[in-house]
Amino acid sequence: MYQTDPPRPAKEFFPTMYDLPSEDPKEPGLPDQFHMWQPRLLEDTFSPTGYRGDEIFIGSDLNLYYDPHHPLWYKHPDWFAVVGGSRLYEQKDLRLSYVIWQEGIAPFVVVELLSPGTEKEDLGQTLREVNQPPTKWEVYERVLRVPYYIVFDRYSDKLQAFQLVADRYSEIDLNIPRIWMPSLQLGLGLWQGSYQGIERLWLRWYDADGNWIPTPVEQESQRAERLAAKLREFGIDPNQI
Repeated sequence: MYQTDPPRPAKEFFPTMYDLPSEDPKEPGLPDQFHMWQPRLLEDTFSPTGYRGDEIFIGSDLNLYYDPHHPLWYKHPDWFAVVGGSRLYEQKDLRLSYVIWQEGIAPFVVVELLSPGTEKEDLGQTLREVNQPPTKWEVYERVLRVPYYIVFDRYSDKLQAFQLVADRYSEIDLNIPRIWMPSLQLGLGLWQGSYQGIERLWLRWYDADGNWIPTPVEQESQRAERLAAKLREFGIDPNQI
């Protein structure tokens, strides 16, 4: 009788982030500028309560690999956030993609920005084809079980939100275009304003008081305004400094 080595953990048999392609040559680039600026605003204002910055990972235009038994299957969310994990891959590296069997934590929220060619799949109106990967909706709802799935159509400014209830997505009734997420103490809504010099309706995060969370640029401007106000209290004109 002899003793063999103990079996390795299952994830050691599967490809790592470095082994998997980070982009599909058949789908080069971003569809339009909105798909560049909107995810950036979401990232700039995502500030959930109870999580440090190094416990939050935000992905945009990033492959999300979800099935170790079909390691090349992936989805490509426009934006998603993971909380309670690590901002860096294995605590040290920038991610090329997000590999669920390595990370062990699924996204808490996924945002898809509708395009004319993706609308039906984004809204779960397509069926899985034989011998093909599951649809985007099936992956978010049944495989990853993402608690919140948000869909925004910039052409009609229509916002739709779905919450995972009893293993299925239930559409949230939006009397006003805001979605509150209690476990994050954070909400997502439509904000009319200027971002990167572009005036329109944007998706943006807000706090428990209903206030829009400022971007880093706005925070710096607010600090400068407070400092200027203090200087004026002492009779100093900040414009003369």
